[in-house]
Amino acid sequence: MKKNILFLLIMCIVASCATKTKKPEQRSKFMKGFNTYYNTLFNAKDALNSEFTSRDKGHKDNFYAPYIPILTFEDQPLGSDLGQSAAFAENSMKMAEVNRPSSDRGLPGMPPGMPGAQGNTPGQPDDLQNKGATTLEIAEAKAQKAITKYSVIRSGEEKNKKIFDAYMILVQSRIYQNKSVQALDALNYVFTHMKDDKRLPLARIYQGVAYAKIKDYHRANETFAKLKGEDINKSYAKLMSIYYSEALLDAGKTEEAAVELDRAFELNSNRKLKSRIAYLRGQVSENLGQNDKARESFTQAYKYANDFEFEVKSQIAIAKTFNGKGDYNGAKNYLESISKKGTYVSRKNEFYYALGLMANKAGKKEEAQEFFKKSLFEKVSDPQVRGLTYYEIGKSYLEKNDYIGAGTYYDSALTVMTYEPSKILLKDQSEYIKKISKNYYLIKKNDSILSLAKMSDVQKTDFFTKYIAKLKAKEEKEERERIRAERSKGFDGGDYSATSIFANNTNSFADFGVTTKGFYFSNTGTISKGTSSFKQVWGERALADNWRYSKKMASIEDLKNDALGVTSAPNPRRYETTYYIEQIPTDQERLGQLKKDRDTASLGLGVMYQNYFTNTPLATKTLYDLVDVKPEEKVMLQALYEIFAMNYLKNPQASERAKQILLNDYPYTSYAEFARNPKNVSFVKSSEEVQNEYKKAYALYESEKFGESKDVIEQTIQKFPKDALIPKFHLLNAFNSGKTSGKEVMILQLEQIALNYAKTPEGIKAKEMLNYLKSELSFQATDNKGNALPQQPGTSQQPVQNQNNTIPQNPNNGMGLQPIQSLEPEKPENSQKQKLKKQKEQKEKIEKAPNDIPTMPK
Repeated sequence: MKKNILFLLIMCIVASCATKTKKPEQRSKFMKGFNTYYNTLFNAKDALNSEFTSRDKGHKDNFYAPYIPILTFEDQPLGSDLGQSAAFAENSMKMAEVNRPSSDRGLPGMPPGMPGAQGNTPGQPDDLQNKGATTLEIAEAKAQKAITKYSVIRSGEEKNKKIFDAYMILVQSRIYQNKSVQALDALNYVFTHMKDDKRLPLARIYQGVAYAKIKDYHRANETFAKLKGEDINKSYAKLMSIYYSEALLDAGKTEEAAVELDRAFELNSNRKLKSRIAYLRGQVSENLGQNDKARESFTQAYKYANDFEFEVKSQIAIAKTFNGKGDYNGAKNYLESISKKGTYVSRKNEFYYALGLMANKAGKKEEAQEFFKKSLFEKVSDPQVRGLTYYEIGKSYLEKNDYIGAGTYYDSALTVMTYEPSKILLKDQSEYIKKISKNYYLIKKNDSILSLAKMSDVQKTDFFTKYIAKLKAKEEKEERERIRAERSKGFDGGDYSATSIFANNTNSFADFGVTTKGFYFSNTGTISKGTSSFKQVWGERALADNWRYSKKMASIEDLKNDALGVTSAPNPRRYETTYYIEQIPTDQERLGQLKKDRDTASLGLGVMYQNYFTNTPLATKTLYDLVDVKPEEKVMLQALYEIFAMNYLKNPQASERAKQILLNDYPYTSYAEFARNPKNVSFVKSSEEVQNEYKKAYALYESEKFGESKDVIEQTIQKFPKDALIPKFHLLNAFNSGKTSGKEVMILQLEQIALNYAKTPEGIKAKEMLNYLKSELSFQATDNKGNALPQQPGTSQQPVQNQNNTIPQNPNNGMGLQPIQSLEPEKPENSQKQKLKKQKEQKEKIEKAPNDIPTMPK
């Protein structure tokens, strides 16, 4: 009986302990670490590892981005044990053990519920399963559960050491979910309750990473720099150097990042990491213009590379940073030789691209183009490289001002490129080239017609006689080639060499992976594969002319002829000189229009050279060529203004001729005013002295002392050329001129203000006033003394307005526009009093408001 009572008592105590949820301060340390890991934390760690494995399988390095990441997901440490990552393991034995599949990790086909099996982990919360939670969310939830259930607090200190590991998994899962702020909250607990833990530097590293993720680079770099000055574990130092260098890059501190990458390269001994660090260091050095150091880094990246893709891209980067002074022939022979070996043969197109880049750096332009064209004939291994090859060929056409050819290759590059930022930039360039091409060939075409129109009849006959002779020779050559091709048609030109697909093959078709017994065209799988391959190469194209698409493709020469208006269809009269002479316009009006169109296109071409490609020398030359052919005044003024505006700061010598033409030939235009006094772009805050001068000038204007007001304005502008009130002075001066010199002079000055200060309130106001004034201008005949002449009978009377009436009496309020309050100088003391008075009135109104509302009837 006593035994039964004792047994029941023990059972009651156990049951009461099991059902009661204890606070962390009341828990026992006994077996808590063991239970934490094997009951909950193991599943969190496994979920995080599954996510990293999944991401690593889908990861592909983008070598065309500014920088590659150093750590791949395969190298990411899990929790607090860096030794589990091959990249940070202390010795090769440990690395081999880590790389070997663990017995704890599930294999495909294992039933769910087994430890480490793929799929949902045991004990996973039902709500997460039902909601279809991501693996990272599962890892976060399991880590949080481990912390909640097994945390042991004594005197404000965490006694369960496994909780640190739980927090690291929690922080990692949150960082990779872009929940860095929540990750920082979790780290604050670690810093508060686990101050003496030896693994605390790892928490500091993740703190820096979290700050970098939310773009708080100052705190991130401050955290890393402080940690760098401490004596920390070597594994932590390796990891910290990687994250620190990447944070410096994200912050735009490339030089400091390069120094830290040197340190990371020395600290880390893992071959894969050294290769990636070296490649990133090469990218940084290349962006800093240090090509020799970059080339050395890329060479080290190739040396340590454990990945075929990395080897090839490193070789391309080495070629790209060739300085042109080294042993070009030796480097060329080396690349050509390795491109013929083993698996490198499959990347031959990339090696030819690299050789082209190297030849360009060595100044061998023609040889470079040969390599680029060879690359196009090889099988595509990387679409981005194929696109870059098209781009390089197009760029060579652009350098020769062959815009049709450049545009064609740029369009081809856009269709195959995969890196979106490159495509966006190239798309813009392609659009610019098309616009330039349109103007360029219009100029060329109209120049040809105008030149022919100026010739005498004898000169025209002689010119077209020579042209017809060349045309006959060309057509005879094409005819001979056609006859030769027809004669050779039918002869067997098949490839029966040992490498041919038909060699030692009894079938008529290549082996497409089907059995010899089955009919090829009846195999649906092979048909599907063939269809997708065809679409990949040719796109959605219907059958026409037995797939002879090349007959329908226009060559670059055809596109040029089309732009110049030259038809490809032969005309029966093409051997007669009269056929061509008849087409030359003789009407002066039509010739004048051709000249006008040509000059306008030339103006646009010069502006586009500057705006699209920042090619100031070419833009200046194009516009001066336009000035030399004497276009109409409007185009001439715009061309001279553009030349002066783009050169007066950086190249005054180039702008001097344009300035002198404006001042001498067009002295009373707004463009000449601009040349005399170019606009200031660096206004500073207005001083009190200038404000007082403006008040004085404005008061004189109101007193109708326009001459004195003008003198004050000119003296102030000369004394304070960069003051913020200068645009207001110019506008006030325009009103003075309107009163003293008339509307036409005022319009001239307003045009100058609208041109110089277009984005200021004064510039906008000047533009509005110009629209009004120009609409009010009317012609009135006068005699020698300026008196109005009477209208002739039968002519309509134009409204004649009093000049003084059209000039506003107040520069702040005129032409039916709202007053410009900013023109009138504010008096700080008065404006402050008015503001306080207004606030007081509003307050009183609010206080009185309830009394004004009638009471609701009961």
